[in-house]
Amino acid sequence: MGIKLKNIIKRYGNSLAVDNISLDIEDGEIFGLLGPNGAGKSTTIKMIMGLLKPNSGEIFVNEIDVMKNSLEAKKILGLVPQELAIYENMTAMENVEFLGKLYGLRGKKLKEMAEEALQFTGLIEKRKEVPKKFSGGMKRRLNIACAIVHEPKIIIMDEPTVGIDPQSRNHILESIKELNRRGATIIYTSHYMEEVESICSRVGIIDFGKLIALGSKEELISSISEEQKIIIEGYNISFNPIDEIKKIEEVIEVNLKGNRIEVICKSPNEILQRVLVKLGEGNVVVRSIDIKQADLESVFLKLTGRKLRD
Repeated sequence: MGIKLKNIIKRYGNSLAVDNISLDIEDGEIFGLLGPNGAGKSTTIKMIMGLLKPNSGEIFVNEIDVMKNSLEAKKILGLVPQELAIYENMTAMENVEFLGKLYGLRGKKLKEMAEEALQFTGLIEKRKEVPKKFSGGMKRRLNIACAIVHEPKIIIMDEPTVGIDPQSRNHILESIKELNRRGATIIYTSHYMEEVESICSRVGIIDFGKLIALGSKEELISSISEEQKIIIEGYNISFNPIDEIKKIEEVIEVNLKGNRIEVICKSPNEILQRVLVKLGEGNVVVRSIDIKQADLESVFLKLTGRKLRD
């Protein structure tokens, strides 16, 4: 069960968009799929949904071969696209029922499931209103209601919180957790690393069409980086003490950002005193000190050379 990709390759002309990706997404997990813009995430999602065919490889969703049984696979798949897929001049209920009909729902069953989807997303009181009057967050929630009306076992959410307020974002994240508690397998993409860290059980990172990292947050951090960061804020900072700190053997990198010095190293507690001595010799006045462990954002930056939101 779950999702299985085996040696997937997708080319657009001479461009290789997905380069021999193999990946198992387990039944019942929230899986974070990350990558810089143009890395191959959207192409991979479209192939899982059966909207694109790979040049080679196999894709299975709950053991259904997507290439051979696309219609059967789509019955258990739901997609929340990055771009809003709603009709502004149809009511919320009409939007959800329209999508329900595409999945074969009819009559009383269609009405019941549409109402349940709107109830779940907190829009039942707005069911007779048109989305052009909705806030950005409400439109995003309606997008989700349309995707889950047929109760899919696997839901792909492609940046469902783009451009919305914090309250709506929290509502959507809690909804995702609840869908997962009810048994849905979730693939989640986002440009907000804090969202991925808070809801995803495992993460896969794609860059230049390749799957370059896979595992839990803790596994990814421990497998590729033991680095930590000493963050020192102060006054009267010059380049002389910075250059001296760089000479300390255990120091990997030093960055100066305004009145803040970031010292990247492997044993911060062991070298902190030596760093402070160098700052004292340079007449730097230290205001605060913080030691921060590597996080998923720093892992992503190290692997891809870019921040997630770049």
